[in-house]
Amino acid sequence: VQLQASGGGSVQAGGSLTLSCSASGDLSWLHSQAWYRQLPGEERKPIAFISLSGETIVYDAAVEGRFAISQDSAKTTIYLQMRSLRTEDTGVYYCNFETAKRNRANGRDFVDYFGQGTLVTVSS
Repeated sequence: VQLQASGGGSVQAGGSLTLSCSASGDLSWLHSQAWYRQLPGEERKPIAFISLSGETIVYDAAVEGRFAISQDSAKTTIYLQMRSLRTEDTGVYYCNFETAKRNRANGRDFVDYFGQGTLVTVSS
């Protein structure tokens, strides 16, 4: 699975940006999709999650109410609509696709794939 993210850039506080992430490769075991971000001096952490069906969406408290994750009907592209951006949202944003392939023990092997990261800079 290869992921290509786009849409990052510079914006003033209060502005909006939309990130996109398109996937290629074998998505037959796709399980869930998410956006992560890495703020300066911090570790990468998830901020928005969407299940494959789209029925379950979870946000980190820092972005809830301002960001919205969505997916296309083919489940090959996800989006992150960001509004009311703050200077503290500045960081590198990564898309994530997780697969869950069945294994011989009838369990699942989870594998996480990440895009290359796209920089979002919010200025005051």
